[in-house]
Amino acid sequence: MLDIKKIKENPDAVKAGLRAKEVDCDATVDRILELDEKIRSLKTSTETQTAQRNKLAKENGKLFGQKKGAEKRGEDTAALDAAIAANNEQSVRLAGEIEDEARQLKELQEQYRTAMLSLPNLPDPDLLPGGKENNQPLRYVGHKPEFDFEPKHHVDLCQGLGLIDYERGVKLAGAGNWMYTGMGARLEWALLNYFIDTHIADGYEFILPPHMLEYMCGETAGQFPKFADEVYKIANPTDDRVHYMLPTAEAALASIYRDEILEEKDLPRKLFAYTPCFRREAGSHRADERGMVRGHQFNKVEMFQFCRPEDSDAAFDELVTKAENLVSGLGFHFRTVKLAAGDCSASMARTYDIEILIPSMNGYKEVSSVSNARDYQARRGNIRFRREGASKPEFLHTLNGSGLATSRIFPALVEQNQRADGSVVIPECLRKYLGGIEVLEKK
Repeated sequence: MLDIKKIKENPDAVKAGLRAKEVDCDATVDRILELDEKIRSLKTSTETQTAQRNKLAKENGKLFGQKKGAEKRGEDTAALDAAIAANNEQSVRLAGEIEDEARQLKELQEQYRTAMLSLPNLPDPDLLPGGKENNQPLRYVGHKPEFDFEPKHHVDLCQGLGLIDYERGVKLAGAGNWMYTGMGARLEWALLNYFIDTHIADGYEFILPPHMLEYMCGETAGQFPKFADEVYKIANPTDDRVHYMLPTAEAALASIYRDEILEEKDLPRKLFAYTPCFRREAGSHRADERGMVRGHQFNKVEMFQFCRPEDSDAAFDELVTKAENLVSGLGFHFRTVKLAAGDCSASMARTYDIEILIPSMNGYKEVSSVSNARDYQARRGNIRFRREGASKPEFLHTLNGSGLATSRIFPALVEQNQRADGSVVIPECLRKYLGGIEVLEKK
């Protein structure tokens, strides 16, 4: 969620920033300003009328006292009765107006909240405007694999080596699913262990979150309400709360401290989580995306940081370096790309993608997105910290990065490391998890 102060101070700059993301929110920004003004005016009116009603109650208290004294003295109380009645009549009228304004205020606040939640995050000013066409490759790492034979597609390699059973995966769960078997399952688990061990060595805390989340997790992460139809929702006849299967562990990690105030001494909080990820992936796949490149369920290790605003840029660089080191440790050729404003997700102020070469696709595929949400998610989830010696808490910054997803690492691994006879060389960093096996060969 954006800071309303920033919107009010310079609405044109906010509109321009959102247009750089290829989103036209001019009307929404104007509506937010209009609603903010109405809400403030209504609150002022309600406070004024409440004060007036309290004043009348005090006056009636005095009048009742005067009436009681007059009655004891045998004096006429008609004038006092009339004044009390007039005050009561005015108080009843004010009560009705206050109640009506409370209903109006609730409606306006709901409209305001909906409008604020619909605004994407502002991109960092150094990002190029526009979409994918303006993404900037920052660096290329490693050597492109070269073959003196006709390289095979990862589907053929995995089937030939008995690593993946695509047909039975589809039989079990439908199109867009697969099943690891034998050494394929062990290789998948070896990748996850490699990621997990690396993050632990770097001082990150290991989290195993629930896979089924409540709606507020998606709202805090910035996925809802806009992308609420792109997840697998869970129907529960005994519970009217909305649950869904997490599309990424970010959705869970971002909400760990929702509605909490952390102490400055406890920052940064560096976490990582392993989860399967569930995505609808609506629409048809391209012909070159057969196999594991795009699916409804895949495994991923996700990195996450909560930090002070002034530490945000350094934390981002750290996450990018960690993702690059994981890919480099596997011996892959890859590139790091700075995304243009319009290619960053709605929640993020900046994103770098780590893209790995998959030979059969004649191009690069993202295996890690490292992003900085600034205070956008913290505002949506009311996640704050208190500086030492300060009385008022402030919003912290959140960052996340894949570390890593296996569904594209696995195809790249078998394709970049294949040999002419269909065997695949295991990266050295994974061998200890596979009992020292160096090459996967046909049985």
